[in-house]
Amino acid sequence: MSTNTATAGAPHRDTIPQGMILMVLAMILLPGIDAIAKALAGLVSPGQIAWSRFFFQALLLAPFAIARGGVRIDAKLWAHAARGFLIALATLLFFSAIRVIPLADAIAIFFVQPFIVTLLAALLLGETFGWRRMLAIAIGFGGALLIIKPSYEVFGLTALLPVGTAVSFACYVILTRWLAKTESAIAMQFLAGVFGLLTMTIALWVGVELNIPVLKPVWPSFQEWSLLALLGIIATSGHIFVVMAFSRAPVAVLAPFQYLEIISATLLGFVFFGDFPDPLTWTGIVVIVTSGLYVFYRESRIARDGARPDRAAAA
Repeated sequence: MSTNTATAGAPHRDTIPQGMILMVLAMILLPGIDAIAKALAGLVSPGQIAWSRFFFQALLLAPFAIARGGVRIDAKLWAHAARGFLIALATLLFFSAIRVIPLADAIAIFFVQPFIVTLLAALLLGETFGWRRMLAIAIGFGGALLIIKPSYEVFGLTALLPVGTAVSFACYVILTRWLAKTESAIAMQFLAGVFGLLTMTIALWVGVELNIPVLKPVWPSFQEWSLLALLGIIATSGHIFVVMAFSRAPVAVLAPFQYLEIISATLLGFVFFGDFPDPLTWTGIVVIVTSGLYVFYRESRIARDGARPDRAAAA
C-alpha cells in the first residue's frame, strides 16, 4: 500500500481552502446515498443495502489499489479494520432510520456529530480551535436543531438510530483524520470497503440465522441492482473527497461544512419523496450555510495572510 506524499503529514495552511472545497463537494454528493436507500426501503433490507454499498466500493477501488502496489499489512491494519466496522455500523443504523424518518430530519438529528468530532479531535489528535471556529460550529448545530420537528416519530426510539450513527461516524472521522496523514485516499477507502463488506456479511448471516428483518437479504431485481450500484459509486466518490479533505485541513475547520449535507438531503427529500421543508427548516438551512461560509472566509483570509511573509522572505 503506497503512501500518497501529496497528502502525507500535517495539513499546511495553504491547503485548507482546498480541503473545504472538497468537503463541500462531498456533502453535495453523499445525501444521494440516503435518497437511494430510502427509495429501496421495503424492497431491500437496510442490511443488504449497506452490504451492497461496501461490495461496490471494494469492487470499484480494487483495480486502483492493486495499481498502487496493493495492500500492505502493517501495524495500522487494526485502524483500517476499525474504520470499516464503524462506517458499516453507521450506515446500517442510518439506513434503518430513514425507512421511517424524512431525510432532512434524520440528518439533522445526526448532526450532533460535528460537536463530537471536534471534541475528540482536541482530546485524541491534539488539534486546537479558537472561539470563533467553535462559535461557528455551535451556530451550525443550532441551525440543525431548528430542522428537528418535535414529533413522537422523531424523538421516539427511532431517533436514537441517527444519534448512534453520529457517534459511530465521529469515531470513523477521527480515524480517517489520523490515517490520512500517511495513507492514500484510495487505499483507505478500499480497505474501508473490504472491512465494511466483511462486517455486513457477518451481520447478514446473523440476520438469516436469527430471522432479523432489517438484516435478511433478498435477491434484487435488475432495477434494484442498478440503484444499489449507483449508491456504491456515490458513496465511493463522496468518501474519497472526504478523505482528501481531511488530509488538507484540520477536523475543527471542516466540521461546520458537514452541515451542508442537510441542504442536499432537503432538496432530494422534496424532489423524490414530497417532503417540503417548512419555514423553520429553511431558517435552519440559512443558519447552517452562514456558519460554513464564515469559516471558509476566515480560513481563506488567514491562508492568504500567512503566505505573504513567505513571499516577502523569498524576494
